[in-house]
Amino acid sequence: MSFVNGTLFWVMTLPLMLFTYLILTHNDHFLQIFDEKVLKRLTRDDDALPLVIRNFTMIVAIFFMILAMARPVINHGDRVVHLEGLSLIVALDISGSMRSQDIYPNRLAFSKKKITQLLDEMPNDDIGLVAFAHNSFVMAPFSSDKSTLKLLIDGVNDQYINMGSTNFDALASFSKDVLDDKTSKILVIFSDGGDAETLEKFSEIIAKEKISLYVVLVGTKEGATVINSYGKRVRQNGKLVISQRNDELGAVALNNNGAYVVAGSGSSDIQELVRLIKERHQSKDKGEIIIHDREELFYYPLALGLLLLLLSFSSLPKKSVKKEKSDA
Repeated sequence: MSFVNGTLFWVMTLPLMLFTYLILTHNDHFLQIFDEKVLKRLTRDDDALPLVIRNFTMIVAIFFMILAMARPVINHGDRVVHLEGLSLIVALDISGSMRSQDIYPNRLAFSKKKITQLLDEMPNDDIGLVAFAHNSFVMAPFSSDKSTLKLLIDGVNDQYINMGSTNFDALASFSKDVLDDKTSKILVIFSDGGDAETLEKFSEIIAKEKISLYVVLVGTKEGATVINSYGKRVRQNGKLVISQRNDELGAVALNNNGAYVVAGSGSSDIQELVRLIKERHQSKDKGEIIIHDREELFYYPLALGLLLLLLSFSSLPKKSVKKEKSDA
């Protein structure tokens, strides 16, 4: 057994030993430390426990609490833990159609919630965040710091939305460069889909680069009106512009060693997607960390110290307590 805070133990124990000697022997120096009235209270007769036993019990209680603060532990040696995980890109669609409110509160906010669920399901994996519309840009490089990634996702708002159309060609070329040095090239897209012409070119590029595509589709087949940055419904040639979910993006994923899910309430859809990713791609060895394996024992002396302290206080004379109440 050893102490984590060994120095603290001796710093606090030595004064306690001196205090113990003074209070148990009633040394003259002790009389100089305390006021006469205070000393009289400390040395008052006790009809429950003898004075010496009560004082000794209190001192032993304080000793055990000091022992607890020193944190006694049993060391079991160092243990090596191997870390494994995947590297993948998560791409968030920020095109104008993501303001549509066919799912609450809108497609963008709902996608952010689903990305957060994905991050929770992949705690040891390196994830890079990308936003895309007409162009693509990196929001965060590959990182396993999920707290930071969640903060970045949470910071995406309507101001990020680009009213231009979704350019999947640019996303494919961008993903190719980002995943160029990765053994497993994995791209996870959160989007409401795109037009057929763009998706065809997109499929050709990711197939050529052997990028495994996984898609989380947001929105409904019925669709909803597109809303601009002023909260107004977008009209074209006098008619409201309706944006519907395009499941063709899911078909592209199936043709490129991937899978897709339609985002719904709960987290079972994301859990299923992560399960498929883990099954199809072998995690890489990210290194190892050394953990100091030790068993904490502080709660034993702490519990014993509190019990003894309670016993020492409970032995105070009842008559004295009543008298003090009457004086008050």
